Amino acid sequence: MRRILAGVIAAACLSPSALRAEVIGFDITERVPAFAGRSFGDVGPYERITARATIALDPSDDRNAVITDLTQAPRNPDGKVEAIADVVILRPADPAHGNGTLLLDVPNRGRKLAPQLFDDSPQPGANNADGAGDAGIGFLHRQGYTMVWVGWQGDIPSKPGQMAMSAPVLKGITGPAREEVVFDTTTSPALTTLTWPAADPANLNVTVRAAWADARQTPAGLSARLVDPTTVEIARPDGFDAGALYEITYTARDPAPLGMGFAAVRDVVSFLRRDTTPANPLLAGLHPSVSRAIGFGVSQSGRFLRDFLYLGFNEDLKGRVVFDGLMPHVAGTRRMATNVRFGQPGRNPRHPQDPAWQADLFPFTYATLSDPLSGKTDGLLRRCALSATCPRVMQTDSELEWWSSHASLLVTDLAGDHLDLPDNVRAYMIAGTPHFAGPTDVMHKGVPALSLPQNPMHAGAPMRALLTDLNAWISDGVPPPSSRVPMRSQGTLVEAGGAVPSDIPGLPYKGIHMPAVFSDQSVLPPKMIGSYPVFVPKADDDGIAIAGVHQLAVAVPRATYTAWNPRAPGFGPTALYPLQGAVVPFAPTEAARKEVHDPRPSIAERYSDNDAYVATVRREAARQVAERLLLPEDADRAIEAARQGKLAKLGQ
Repeated sequence: MRRILAGVIAAACLSPSALRAEVIGFDITERVPAFAGRSFGDVGPYERITARATIALDPSDDRNAVITDLTQAPRNPDGKVEAIADVVILRPADPAHGNGTLLLDVPNRGRKLAPQLFDDSPQPGANNADGAGDAGIGFLHRQGYTMVWVGWQGDIPSKPGQMAMSAPVLKGITGPAREEVVFDTTTSPALTTLTWPAADPANLNVTVRAAWADARQTPAGLSARLVDPTTVEIARPDGFDAGALYEITYTARDPAPLGMGFAAVRDVVSFLRRDTTPANPLLAGLHPSVSRAIGFGVSQSGRFLRDFLYLGFNEDLKGRVVFDGLMPHVAGTRRMATNVRFGQPGRNPRHPQDPAWQADLFPFTYATLSDPLSGKTDGLLRRCALSATCPRVMQTDSELEWWSSHASLLVTDLAGDHLDLPDNVRAYMIAGTPHFAGPTDVMHKGVPALSLPQNPMHAGAPMRALLTDLNAWISDGVPPPSSRVPMRSQGTLVEAGGAVPSDIPGLPYKGIHMPAVFSDQSVLPPKMIGSYPVFVPKADDDGIAIAGVHQLAVAVPRATYTAWNPRAPGFGPTALYPLQGAVVPFAPTEAARKEVHDPRPSIAERYSDNDAYVATVRREAARQVAERLLLPEDADRAIEAARQGKLAKLGQ
């Protein structure tokens, strides 16, 4: 049995003197075959290593000084601040068969999402890597990636299925905190959980409003009480629907320096890449089996990577590059409310919630710009440029981020004019996709708060191609395809009014989108100072975005796929439902579409029969493969799905 024995032997080598100063302990608790021994082509089987990494940070080091409250935290006898991070590694059992690239998937609220996206892995197997089926199609494994997850979130517990970081607590410190919640029910009273324990029940306050832009109200019947230090019970007043916005302000206590999570990722990746002692589980002979690294993250984790880069953490404690490539996915132009006192890394403003949250502060893009509202000059690459540690960046977004996370600020200046991305940055919008959909999703109509059927488009195929392009970029210097995003200069990034046809039956377009505002964060609640121009993708006559990467179901459509879906009546209908898009199938025949006055050509008018449809898919697939936006294996899968009537994912 290759279990605890190997871990104990490795752990015995883990004295502080055997490790680099930034990682003072790397304790392996389990080392076992992954996926029940399943073999992946020429790479062979994988093994799973579970460990806990202890980092120790010197607050006087300039590279750590950016971490809020680090100087206030308890220190060890060496004067350093310690934290312990969960670590999981999947690596080829024979390291010689790996591709030399470490792919770090930043956990999203403690969960692993890269397997769902790149491998079409089902949950909970994607998190476990136990059974053969947990590897899905095995794409990452057949490529030979060494996959790593590091728990970074210090405000959640470490438990089975949830990776985290144990950070020091700053006992006795109090301060203001604010939360927002939309219940999407009419239940009263309703419970919600605070990020931090409340210090004083007397300082707990709650307001309600129908939409974010409305004035805060405290009507009769509205009240809040603490059930315990982190649980609030809210009695809800009459006159507000299920989508009403409740804002809670309170005095919080006992924060943690959550910015240590950035240092945990920095230090563990640097250790795995470069440490040559027996403590490093990736050591193969005299050197680690990986020579380069990609940082990848979905949603919250993509925002983590944007902040990781912005705050200077791509430089390790010896001045070396941590990640050669970064791939933040579905992050829009947001960062995080993490490296602040009483941070809320799990919180992401969703329409109709506050667009002035700390996740939405300038700078928004990679180029350095001057902001007339804050008076600052800054950019996401500014710090790494000063230390010559900038990675190559490939930012990928679903189309939803252009409606709900003001992604237009990626490619416009703050006056709303066209902005070129730096040479080391590419950006891609996966057109017609929601924030995240599972590989087996189909059109779904069963969510009461949604006004339209739910968009089922999974982004796995284009993402596999783009990851392959990124790895070639950092490994061999092969430039990836040019950016594929809406742009002002090309007329595909426009004002929301009129961006989408309004005459399509069943597609009630009203130009709803998330604004971007600048607020004074020194007061509670924040005071709005001004706003930035935000644009959305222009759609064609079918209601499908013109620009971006069009996976085959969208490029050869049988329906309109949108990245927005209004809330239904009774659930705050003036706003968009968070994270979801919509799908509106085409009429089957010309007569059927004319009966409902649908201007979109019918299925029969587009494709004479299914063979013609499949032939069109095949031609489009060949074009995308040639442009390196689709892998041959995914082209074959899509053509077969089209033949079986499953590519459009309409549940037929």
